[in-house]
This record gives sequence, C-alpha cells and structure tokens, in this order.
Amino acid sequence: MPFLLARVTWVFLTSCDVSYCVNLSFPARRLRPRDRCGNRRRILKPIAAIVSRPTVTVKRARTAPRSDRQRTPSVVPVKVALIEPYYGGSHKAWADGYVRRSANSVDLITHPARFWKWRMHGAFLTLAEELAGHIAENGPPDVILASSMMNVAAFAGAVRHVAPGVPIAVYFHESQFTYPLSPADKKDLAYPMKNWTSAAVADLVIFNSDFHRAVFRAEAHRFLNAFPEDKHVHRIDEVLDAAMVLPVGIDLADLVAGSRSSTEPPLILWNHRWEHDKGPDELHAIVTELIGRGVDFRMAMCGEVFVSVPPEYGAVVETLGDRLVHEGWAERTRYEELLLGSSVVLSTSRQEFFGIGVVEGIAAGAVPVLPNRLVYPERIDDLGGDPAATLYDTPALAADLIEMALRSDSTPMREATLRYDWSNVGPRYDAVLGALQPQL
Repeated sequence: MPFLLARVTWVFLTSCDVSYCVNLSFPARRLRPRDRCGNRRRILKPIAAIVSRPTVTVKRARTAPRSDRQRTPSVVPVKVALIEPYYGGSHKAWADGYVRRSANSVDLITHPARFWKWRMHGAFLTLAEELAGHIAENGPPDVILASSMMNVAAFAGAVRHVAPGVPIAVYFHESQFTYPLSPADKKDLAYPMKNWTSAAVADLVIFNSDFHRAVFRAEAHRFLNAFPEDKHVHRIDEVLDAAMVLPVGIDLADLVAGSRSSTEPPLILWNHRWEHDKGPDELHAIVTELIGRGVDFRMAMCGEVFVSVPPEYGAVVETLGDRLVHEGWAERTRYEELLLGSSVVLSTSRQEFFGIGVVEGIAAGAVPVLPNRLVYPERIDDLGGDPAATLYDTPALAADLIEMALRSDSTPMREATLRYDWSNVGPRYDAVLGALQPQL
C-alpha cells in the first residue's frame, strides 16, 4: 500500500481558552473508494490535517479574544449512515449525540443492545440489508460510520453492490483483544480477529483514545504472530499509523454550569455497568477499607444491571448497608442529581478505553479517584489533573485519596472537561468524515 507523507500546520481550537499551533508530520494512506466490482478507483480527499495525536510538535500560541479567534474551516455537509449494532448504553449516547450535534445529515441504522456476541458474528448481514432498504428509499450515503461491535470487513463485502465507492470509517469503542474473560467464558480467537479484520479493511480507523490505539497495535502484533503463516503482521503498522483518535462526544455543558449540592455525609459515586470487567473485587476492598477506617460517607452505585450479575456486587451492597443511597440504573434526572451531589467519582475498572462516566463526574465537580492503569493516566493528563491526587495502585491508596477528596471543596478539572463536549467534538467528526468523501 503506497504511503503519502503529509506535513501540515494546523491551528486547532479546544474548548478551553487556549489555542495551539500544531505541526503535524505523519504518513497517511492513499485511500481509494471501491467501484461496483470492488476495485478501488478515485483518490479521496486528504484527511491528514484532522488526525489526532500523530508525531506532533506543539507550541502554545497567544490566546486571542474569543470573538477574534480563528474558527474551524467550514465543511460542506455530507450524508452519513451511522451503523450501530449495539444501540444501548454508551454506544447509544454516542450515536444519538452525534446525530443531534452534527452539521451533517446523519441517519442511524441500528440493532438493539443485546446478545453482543451474536452481534459480533451476525449483525453485519442484517445491518447491510437494512442499509440497502434505506438506500432504496433515500439514496446512498456519502460516508458510512460503523461501530466496531460487528464484523466490519464482512459488512463491507455485504454492501459492495448497494453502496459502491462509499468509504467506510470504523469507530472502536472497546477492544476484543483485551476484554477480561468472566468465569463463564472461554477464550475465543474469533472476536479479536473480527477487530483486526475490521480495522484492516476499513477506509479509516478511529479510536477513542491514544491508549486504545497503542493497546490495539501491541495486541495485534502478539495475536497475529501466534498464527503459523501469512500472519498479516506486515499490515499492522500501516493500518495503525494511518488511524486517528477522536474522543467520545458527551453532553457536558449543563453539568459544568450546574449548581453543586452539598450533602452530609459526603457522597461517593461509582457509575459503571454491574459486570465483571468493572472491578467488583477492588470496589469491595476499597469500601471495606473506608469502613474499617471509620470514614463517614454514602455511596451511589448507578449503572446498568443485567440478568446475570457477578456475585461480588452482592457482597459490596451487603457491606455498604444503609450507606448505599442508590443502586442500579438511574434515569437522566436522577443521574444528574447524583453527579452534582457527589464529592468523589470512583472507578475500579479492569477495562476502559475512554471513561465517559468519570468525565461526567469531573464535569459535575467531583474529584476523580481512579486506578493507575488503562486510559485513566491519559485522561487525567489531558484534563491537566494531578496524578498523585487522583490515581491509585492499591485499595489502601484509593482510600487515602478518597479521604483527602472528601475534605476538599475544590472542583479540579471541571472546566477542562468541555473539550469533550459535543459542541467541540462534533465539528471534528464532521471534518474527518467530510474529508473521507471521494473527490468526483
């Protein structure tokens, strides 16, 4: 695959009162759309200038008054078909948020959020059929944006006749390479292979964090090198070097502007799915440590609860007793009430590639206490936080940080979270997808 060396100087405005002059130097793939026979023809517009975090030289520029700042160049709206095989939870919030805040015409084609393993295997075909029906009524999209919760390589083959020449971007929310197995699961190579082939075939690969892209690269090398021959290993760096990072967009402005409510005893918020990969054992250890120290607190455990719940969560609920003021799913009004009333937002996750719930907590004014692993060091660094005051390596250290946070009235990093608000992230998505549209 030929490479094009692009060198671009680009001024990017974040949501904060600082602008950056960014000197980008990186390889970009020459992407060509497919014709009706599946062959690639015309060259696509360069997407180099919009890529997030390649090899970068960053110079802080003088901040101009907001009304005088250079604005992101206008992008001609395009028709986007957003394909989401698992339309629920954070995936649904992401898809709905982009539909609401995009200047593009975005049509959702989805399956319900259930049977995730079956979605990974079979959703490509039924979603391709639904896309065909949509095209018959509305005409073809200019760009397809597909979530990685399906076999995107197979999907590309299934839509080749109904959407010839339409480029496909794949957005990776999570990774099957590193998904922690539950006691009921066995290792299955089919799922990481679907992640890899989806990335290899897509015209553009997008990750939600630098951490995610780095993990994908390392794990793909490890995974593919285990096969006997024709291992695809030579393709990994080509695919990952041309990939980009775009954060998940979140509706944060109201949380940042919201009035915080003071509660006694102070509230600790743990806002995650009740599943094995969210660290119930570590959560139980932290709760036990706090109670053993005589710390006065209340806790809310709000997140999706499924039919099968790991028994460790029952132990956490029992240990908390009357300290637990909320358990399970919270409707939006109740959830925002808990966010704005929390002194600490806590994570114990064993798999996390962005951290939407944590960012929401910080935006509402809570102090984050997070494991020193996964995407969390990157997130704290991006928000200008202090790792020593927010990241823990042991349950005892987590309890130390929580005690300090409960005695503090500060709301660190609150304004900085606006960099992830859809008002700032949406135009970046629009520009990336607009640049992917074929030149005619």
